[in-house]
Amino acid sequence: MKLTNEIESCNFCFYRKLLFDSLNDAEYQKVNVSRKEYVYNRGEIIRSEGDPINSFMYLRSGLIKLYKTDKNGKDHILSLNKPGDFISLLSIFSDSVYKYSIAAIEETKVCDIELQTLNKLITSNSEFALRVLNRMSRISDDVIDGQFEISKRQVKGRIAYLLLFLSENIYHKHEFRLPITRREIGELISMTTENTIRTLSEFRKDGVISMSGKIMKITDYKRLESISKTG
Repeated sequence: MKLTNEIESCNFCFYRKLLFDSLNDAEYQKVNVSRKEYVYNRGEIIRSEGDPINSFMYLRSGLIKLYKTDKNGKDHILSLNKPGDFISLLSIFSDSVYKYSIAAIEETKVCDIELQTLNKLITSNSEFALRVLNRMSRISDDVIDGQFEISKRQVKGRIAYLLLFLSENIYHKHEFRLPITRREIGELISMTTENTIRTLSEFRKDGVISMSGKIMKITDYKRLESISKTG
């Protein structure tokens, strides 16, 4: 992790309209003074389960995973989050510590705003408070929907669903660098690493995908969609 300073002011941030557009100039200044920018390398832990919640974070670039670790030390990925996602919003009002861990799965840039500042803005600006509640609901719905879509599928359907998610929601193209390992794919879709490797090999043999190292290409998009729906 390293501290950086790429954004001169929140007024010029691309993501301001997602949540902060209802703030006036004085409120923007409060946010700007209380924020810090960090860069995390792949694999770095941004927050650990049990860490105190003292700030509000949103993802400016990169990709992160939210996960919990069971009593046997096995990780279970709850979600993957992309730029523009407010990665700590699910927890900041429910408890004093994080109920999950957050880690970067590629180089990731995060804006970190003091929680005290956010709370003051919520108290004084009702429109902003409603925006926060709306964003919290959307994040919660996305996590629930994602877990439901995965749980109702068999192995092939789960992996097909994940590849389509990466293609459509993260990279917006059919060819991309697979950001997580086979083990992490298994952690996300609640399958063993062996089943994950076997299914990807079958997809490749059947001409649904091609792979060169970490580069994944969906070569038969319609068939992958069909597997996702029926698998």
